[in-house]
Amino acid sequence: MAQEEYLQSKLKTCLRSDNIQLWKAPYTTENNEVGQQAIKELAEKYAPSLNLNATEVEIALEAVRSLTVKRGKANETYKTEGVATLEIALPKKYKQGSRRHYLETKLDITSNQLIAMISEKFGVGPNMKLILSGRTVGAGKTLQEQGVKHNSKIMVLSLKESEEDKQKMAGEEKQYQIKNETITRTQKGFEILSERDGSMDPDSTPFLEIADHKGNPIKIPPAERKALILAMGLHEKGRALLKKKDYETSLCLLLQADEQFSKCGSQLLNTVDNYAVLQLDIVWCYRALENLDYLENAKDRLQKAESCFLKCYGEAQTRLLQIKGNSGREEVLFLRLYLLQGFLFFLHGEDQLAAEKVVEGLYRQLCVDPDQMTQLLDLGYTEQEARLGLRACRGNLNEAANHISQRREEKAEMKRKEREKRRKRVDDINALREMGYSERDAARALYDAEGNMDRAFQILLDNYCLVETRSNDTESSGTDSSNREVMINQLVFLGFDRDSAAAALGLAGGNVQLAAQLLVHHQGNLPPDILSPSSRSSSSEEPSTSSNSAGSPINPGDEQMDLDLVNEVLGDIPNHEEDYLDLNLEEESEVIAKLKSYLETKHQPPC
Repeated sequence: MAQEEYLQSKLKTCLRSDNIQLWKAPYTTENNEVGQQAIKELAEKYAPSLNLNATEVEIALEAVRSLTVKRGKANETYKTEGVATLEIALPKKYKQGSRRHYLETKLDITSNQLIAMISEKFGVGPNMKLILSGRTVGAGKTLQEQGVKHNSKIMVLSLKESEEDKQKMAGEEKQYQIKNETITRTQKGFEILSERDGSMDPDSTPFLEIADHKGNPIKIPPAERKALILAMGLHEKGRALLKKKDYETSLCLLLQADEQFSKCGSQLLNTVDNYAVLQLDIVWCYRALENLDYLENAKDRLQKAESCFLKCYGEAQTRLLQIKGNSGREEVLFLRLYLLQGFLFFLHGEDQLAAEKVVEGLYRQLCVDPDQMTQLLDLGYTEQEARLGLRACRGNLNEAANHISQRREEKAEMKRKEREKRRKRVDDINALREMGYSERDAARALYDAEGNMDRAFQILLDNYCLVETRSNDTESSGTDSSNREVMINQLVFLGFDRDSAAAALGLAGGNVQLAAQLLVHHQGNLPPDILSPSSRSSSSEEPSTSSNSAGSPINPGDEQMDLDLVNEVLGDIPNHEEDYLDLNLEEESEVIAKLKSYLETKHQPPC
């Protein structure tokens, strides 16, 4: 935000206080021209309290007046012609000296059409994302259907390519696709992971489970589990890009994570601090991208973050102290929270409140001693462990070393339990597969049964119309007439009626073991509604335990592609569970210095 924008913010506060309407006489004439004498007198009135000369204030007042008149014309155009005016917040490199840009359009166009208009009018590359009120404007629907209104503010994110990406992908068209593919592949990868978690290799795949501050698992309703894994996965990918200062792509992923978190219950969001940290990360991106038009959205997000921290950590972090024994590591989150709040106060012209948020004392407290860091590194600890340990122990070297050792032991025990839990689950899934059920159906049944094998088996029996057969071999064996007759005779030998045996074998896809289980479950007589084709087709419309809606076997090539995609997104999940607390404070230091400078000089606000 330029110097004049900050001044305009201060002036608007004065104008509201004095109930002055610049778009009316004597400040604006009948021809919408400036009433120069009235504006000059008003500037002379406000200049002393702002510690500025009257000429500067007069220029700023005219800018405010001109903007209100322009908005009035736009309102009239919208009423009479249905043409809306959108305020477009362009990326920094496209602003060309002016912060405010406007675009007139009907609201019945799609977001793709709007992207084309923005690209043509402002010269922004077509590889962009549009953000409205902190959420992504999706493709395929009209602007009106997605809540875009007259005078809406649209943030434009230009998704640029890194040098590494450019080397990997030759050609302009492929470079154009890289960032969009990053976003879509990330979401797809975590979708696959959320569906198959529990059936994957226990040694190579982390156990995805939300836990409290001590690492104890929190029970989550099945309906919320997928959204939660997606939210946390997208957040981790966004944070990884945030560390690389790819703020545009990071913000897109963080906003998608926010949408997934919104599907989770408020009780869950108030139990862990993930949601609060996400809000901080989103506003940190706003700051870095200089998207200060989103002040109200930023204010709302910081309020959510502060409220969530209060519920998670307790007043004065008392709950956190009871659980963890210390709060030093989490205080870096409060440092960012205070600095971002100071930003907003300053930009609203509330200098005194902004000054209170320049928490240099907290910053100095969180800065670790380089010599102590070196000593811990010499003991074999990682830089991350050393930094987090020293903050947790308030700079006490011996306590930090003991703390790190204890945390290593706790993590090792936790991982051992996770591996055991996952290995037992894989063994149980394999046992159910031996009975003829597919891997995905077995995994889902075990999840629904909370790991109880007997209950999982009963679930599979009760939903046999919805299950997949295990492999192509079992299906092909059912189509061979001689083999089929042998299997029917086997079932008849067990005492079942021939017609019922044949029907059960057909329902089981040629799997004689599964057919026998079905017959036993129904005492040898399959109900008419099960045998009815219409019944089976209608039941297939119900939510299935299989992610393959057609019920056909999964192509091994697709399985490998899915596995590759999962491994790709897992690469962004940090090994240390407190990675989000490991800030080196370089950016925070810069923000403190700028904010202090601007408060002292009343100069350009921080970006």
